[in-house]
Amino acid sequence: MRKFDVAIIGSGPAGQKAAMQSAKLGKKVVVIEKDLIGGASLHTGTMPSKSLREAILDLTGFHTRSFYADSYQPKKVSINDLNHRLNFIINLQKNQLLRQFEKNEVEILYGAARFLDHEHLKIVDHEGKLVEEIYAEKTIIAAGSKPRNPTDIPFDGKVICDSSQLLKIGHIPESVIVLGAGVVGMEYASFFCMLGAKVTVLDRRSHILPFLDVEVGKYLELALQKSGLEFVAEKEIENVSIENGLANVVCKDQSRYQAETLLFSLGREAHADMLGLDQAGVKLNERGYIEVNDFFQTKRENIYAVGDVIGGPSLASTSFEQGRLAAKHVCGFESHLFPKKYPYGIYTIPEISSCGYTEEDLKRLGYHYEVGRAYYYEIARNHIAGNEPGFFKILFHAETLEILGIHIIGRGATEVIHIGQVAMSFNAKIEYFVDQIFNYPTFAEGYRIAGLNGFNKISKRRG
Repeated sequence: MRKFDVAIIGSGPAGQKAAMQSAKLGKKVVVIEKDLIGGASLHTGTMPSKSLREAILDLTGFHTRSFYADSYQPKKVSINDLNHRLNFIINLQKNQLLRQFEKNEVEILYGAARFLDHEHLKIVDHEGKLVEEIYAEKTIIAAGSKPRNPTDIPFDGKVICDSSQLLKIGHIPESVIVLGAGVVGMEYASFFCMLGAKVTVLDRRSHILPFLDVEVGKYLELALQKSGLEFVAEKEIENVSIENGLANVVCKDQSRYQAETLLFSLGREAHADMLGLDQAGVKLNERGYIEVNDFFQTKRENIYAVGDVIGGPSLASTSFEQGRLAAKHVCGFESHLFPKKYPYGIYTIPEISSCGYTEEDLKRLGYHYEVGRAYYYEIARNHIAGNEPGFFKILFHAETLEILGIHIIGRGATEVIHIGQVAMSFNAKIEYFVDQIFNYPTFAEGYRIAGLNGFNKISKRRG
């Protein structure tokens, strides 16, 4: 039986960084991957969806539409065009990851990991045959998550799909129903809308992406409606079926919807049911996730868990950092705790990124705050790039002027959010954006415009 200092279950974002960090700290490391190297994030999640988005924007000529007004006709895009882009990018990323593992002497074992006890693991192939048994002094579980697929939904991977299956349907549907107005559902809904499909989103909630700042969420909803997307709120689903080759949805109010393809996007769940956690003395909480402390340590001290398997925020970016921090603790090195402030990126069209408090948070907490806004039509770079809708929203304390939250919707939002994130990390005040000089013309100039907008409101009030 071979012995390893650190065994990592899963090779997604959390597992990758845990492996690299452990190896760089001198440990003998093995990564156990049951499917494809890079995990769901690389093959069915983050990378494919974001690559698909970029391909759609590029191939349809989306960013040039404002220059041609009513005469604009989006370019036709084939599924082969999109698949070529996806496969090219996925292969690049996969090969880069393999090179990193090789360079850092990280071994890869292919198969599904099962705990025999808290220090021993067995690896089995897809047929359940034993590949190897190993001893691991420390184990980091980074098994990720999978779409939540209720048994009463007739998934066939062609007409009714989850987010993993949707990438393999082999054609661009003319009509799409999306069940669920969360991040994954709204990203794909916006993609298909830009490809010319008739898209209907059904959700039991009153508005899309309810965790967002409400003003931003409503702005996104309006922008997507202008692109032809229909959002139907407060719908409870009673039945989903396939009839005559089409997806059919019946709601509890007896309203009915039909489309060529249906994306079921009502949540994900931890990939933890087949790990043999009971054998290791590790328990799941009532929501089906592994509980950990601030150092990502489970109740069994030599077993850690990171990424989607421990629940939210379930972002690739946060999973990277969780894996790195857990590995440092595993290897006996001191480190900071997981940051409380970090950005969210939502790759709808238009894209969204946020960091810090929402306006609703500040109202609930009783803050005395002010708002600075900059609309994209005020930014020269936006006119050059294609005049798309969007705005910057900066929330700051009305007395101390400290920046409390930043919300951006529009082109480049997920890139320029980091300027605000850095400013918030050292408790900057709104004058910081007013007093800085930004390159012109850039999208980042929106910070200065929004800063001036907010600061002028305070100045007028103070007389």
